[in-house]
Amino acid sequence: MKHALIALFAILSLSSAAEHDVVIYGGTCAAVTSAVQIKKMGKSVIIVSPDKHLGGLSSGGLGFTDTGNKAVIGGLARDFYHRIYLHYQKPVAWKQQKQSEYGNKGQGTPAMDGENRTMWIFEPHAAEQVFEDYIQEFGIEVVRDEWLDRAKGVQKDGDKITAITTLSGKTYAGKMFIDATYEGDLMAAAGCDYHVGREANSVYGEEHNGIQVGVLHHRHHFGAVKEPISPYQVPGDPKSGVLPRVSAEDPGIKGEGDNRVQAYCFRSCYTKVPENRLPFPKPEGYDASQYELLLRVLNTGWGEFFEKFDPIPNHKTDTNNHGPFSFDNIGMNYDYPEASYERRREIIAEHRTYQQGLLWFVANDPRVPKKVQEELQTWGLPKDEFTDNGHWSRQLYIREARRMIGYYVMTENELRKKKPTPESVGMGSYTIDSHNVQRYITPEGFVQNEGDIGVSTNGPYEIAYGSLVPKKGQGSNLLVPVAMSASHIAYGSIRMEPVFMILGQSAATAAVFAIDGNLSVQQVPYVKLREQLLKDSQVLEYAGPKSSRGVEAKKLKGIVLDDSEAKVTGHWQQSGAAKSFIGDGYSHDGNAKDGQSSLRFEPKLTQPGKYRLQLASTPNTNRASNAAVEIQHAGGVEKLKIDLKSPKQAEGVFWIDLGEFECTNDTAITISNSGADGYVVVDGARWLPMEK
Repeated sequence: MKHALIALFAILSLSSAAEHDVVIYGGTCAAVTSAVQIKKMGKSVIIVSPDKHLGGLSSGGLGFTDTGNKAVIGGLARDFYHRIYLHYQKPVAWKQQKQSEYGNKGQGTPAMDGENRTMWIFEPHAAEQVFEDYIQEFGIEVVRDEWLDRAKGVQKDGDKITAITTLSGKTYAGKMFIDATYEGDLMAAAGCDYHVGREANSVYGEEHNGIQVGVLHHRHHFGAVKEPISPYQVPGDPKSGVLPRVSAEDPGIKGEGDNRVQAYCFRSCYTKVPENRLPFPKPEGYDASQYELLLRVLNTGWGEFFEKFDPIPNHKTDTNNHGPFSFDNIGMNYDYPEASYERRREIIAEHRTYQQGLLWFVANDPRVPKKVQEELQTWGLPKDEFTDNGHWSRQLYIREARRMIGYYVMTENELRKKKPTPESVGMGSYTIDSHNVQRYITPEGFVQNEGDIGVSTNGPYEIAYGSLVPKKGQGSNLLVPVAMSASHIAYGSIRMEPVFMILGQSAATAAVFAIDGNLSVQQVPYVKLREQLLKDSQVLEYAGPKSSRGVEAKKLKGIVLDDSEAKVTGHWQQSGAAKSFIGDGYSHDGNAKDGQSSLRFEPKLTQPGKYRLQLASTPNTNRASNAAVEIQHAGGVEKLKIDLKSPKQAEGVFWIDLGEFECTNDTAITISNSGADGYVVVDGARWLPMEK
């Protein structure tokens, strides 16, 4: 009798729920672009948002947009950044800074944009206003602060979702459903397969997935400081105990999978304008001991604390993690993807305490180096941002949570063009970028971070329609444009906000065609979908320059060979994380220190004579100071040891001078990692003819 009453109540609830053509769950940027597209195609839609404010991270502090190649950002995503441009053409938008002072930073060029100019750097409140403008302009129905009942709130008929119910008891029926959450809550509750953590490289035949012990990319590791740092309370004494924010667990084996996820942080917004500035608050539960490791980093003379205080309009910042101990709260989010709402709130609160505590510590603790402390004391929280949340971002940066295992799984092989991508519904181009995942103790007894990796995609890549839909039999009317189907390392690039907007629009288009054709999402005809996406200005293929940061070799002085033209021995990895480079990226040896890898440049000179020889290499403190170079010239062979840490910039490329040599057509430069004490990074080689 009890079960019959429950079933009857469910039927009555469903029958009383107003049905929409499409129900979108989530409040992210993808939720908004999905809803706009559905309305433009003449269907009814409702956004059921757990958030009170729309836009997710795009309105939550990430205003220094991670774009990659802007030429592949089309459709509603590009329209969003066009609207941002229009916002900043209004004098009223400039309250703490003159528009002429800020200039055209972050704007697309007229040649690239045409009449619809874009701007890719903005304040949080400006982004939120654009999202709300979409809602008003298209008459989109939105319910806020409605949280999916993840235990029993998804009603299905076979593999078809019929309605969702929130914790408030409200039910929303629909023909199609879109999960636009970062966490993939609807997707998971609907019974779709998904993964949390890093897959082993062996799962999808990848190279950069799984545990990354020994891989030290960027400057977000302890190799970036001048000396090794002890992880113990008393330096060098394991018996004294391990410092906070350091794990004593075995980090695992390189390339194997685990259930850890990359670190989260708030993309917080600060200002230096006194009239608009509030001092950083001392958070409840502040504990100075949590930042002992940061103090040790600062006391080595490390001077990059303010490196990612990226400027946005009106003298504000979008502030991101930078360095070995920074705003990423490493290792404190592993249970977030699957956690209850209550537990997630605890994790978010702990992240806020950690990040605000770090700011308080640096600004107030007397042990902090004076120069750093005095600089931070000039910063504070802006009075006119996040006014209902203590002027602190409402959105934690969920860099990854659940990832659906769908009809098609995007891997690094598609992103790096090792495999073709079927049925493109949009493009990405940002470097494959995972933040650190754990902080551990090395066998030598020092602290180190693990998980941070940057790998070049060798230009823009296509994203498969199949990665937005579940496997057959798991969800015939569900699309997932955010927690979509990708491996951990592939998601490291796809996870950018403009891409979510692109995929949201494409998912919405497919949902409408599924309704009109009475089809499952897996049956939507791609030819028809493609035709509509192109009509709506989505970019599905790209044949232009592969990187907006790349410098064409032929435009440089002298005879220049890119690293892609070198003869390769051993194993080299590709990256594109630096601010500029020749071509589409550069090569590095992965800090192997095995003496097995070399690159040989042979220009085949047509004019013998005297040349100045140079190697191109992107700078970083983790580079080798003693890279082995062999120069073949008219007089014989010259062997050198060169420092790759601080090359000099010219023509947008970083060069290391090797000297002047008489050269014939058999000249060559070979660089190897034999005996190297750091990364061997090679971007190219050049022969500059000397004037006679």
